[in-house]
Amino acid sequence: MASSFHLLMPTIPIYLIEIGIDHAFIGIIVASYSIAMLLIRPFSGYFVDVFNRKKLLLISLILFAGSFLGYIYAVTITMLIIVRSIHGASWAMTTVVSNTMAIDIIPSSRRAEGVGYFGMNMNLAMAIAPFIAVNIFEGFGFYTLVYCSIGMGVLAILSALSIKAPKREAQKNRPPMSVDRFILVKGLPVFFNQVLVTIGWGILVTYAVLYGKELNIPNASMLFLFLAIGLILSRIISGRFVDKGHIHVVSIIALSVIAISLLAFSVFHTPFSFYASAFFIGIGHGTLLPAFQIIFINMASKDQRGTANSTYLTGFDLGIGIGILLAGFLADAHSISFLFLIASVLSFCSIFVYIFISQKVYNKNKI
Repeated sequence: MASSFHLLMPTIPIYLIEIGIDHAFIGIIVASYSIAMLLIRPFSGYFVDVFNRKKLLLISLILFAGSFLGYIYAVTITMLIIVRSIHGASWAMTTVVSNTMAIDIIPSSRRAEGVGYFGMNMNLAMAIAPFIAVNIFEGFGFYTLVYCSIGMGVLAILSALSIKAPKREAQKNRPPMSVDRFILVKGLPVFFNQVLVTIGWGILVTYAVLYGKELNIPNASMLFLFLAIGLILSRIISGRFVDKGHIHVVSIIALSVIAISLLAFSVFHTPFSFYASAFFIGIGHGTLLPAFQIIFINMASKDQRGTANSTYLTGFDLGIGIGILLAGFLADAHSISFLFLIASVLSFCSIFVYIFISQKVYNKNKI
């Protein structure tokens, strides 16, 4: 599923330029995906909590895989915006359902460890798929890449059919519509904490390669490989410490690693510091994100797991979106290293928010 998604991510802008779309409209087309995703996420949590999760997963996967066909037939800007919106909405639903089903299947005593393994698959796709995508795009063209994405989507559907999920029928007496059916209200302080630290991630994924070229770093795009290695290694190890009851220690250490690494990324300009900072930023995020997901899950009842997951994923998406927008506003007036300094300051602030607010909220509301 994630490989199917990441095959098109780095190549869509290149394809749009090749077919003559103006740069201003390229931004609108690309952004329509993110807007649709943010709009659908809260509703995804409600649907996951109310309806049969495996059926929802299959429906959303079929819609997700089918949306790739739109890229072949979309010939106008309006059609491309519609296709991107359907793509973003179906991805939002698919990720919420799959994350929630993973929580259902993983034994509670090893929940953080299991979430780490589950997230590691997403990181593997993020590291491998873009590299493969560029080679397919350059060698065989965009449409071949689309068919590869559809093929991966079909494999995801077949894989989902084999999932032995706990039997859970749709609720006959559906809960009344309220704010806490769409977002985990008691988790909002943690949500703010999450947004604060993921702003730096948005700045990183947008400007890291450009920053590397500005510093004359050889093969600056290799940064994402070091980032992915850090993400994967930390996910394998950190979950076990969370399961043993050290969630606050793990979270504070992870936040500190992110803040210090972003500071080093901004201040030191050698190839070694460039790649080493990326590796430790990956370590920090790979440790922090599963811990934060467990925080949301542990504050929600069983019938609110979908809401908890959608809140967590929305916080991640919103932080990245704010980071991209913030970087766009500041990039012309300031150096790129200043952007990473801002990201570091926000990450240091998130440490204090966690210690004095999020930690207390979790201790009070943990189920």
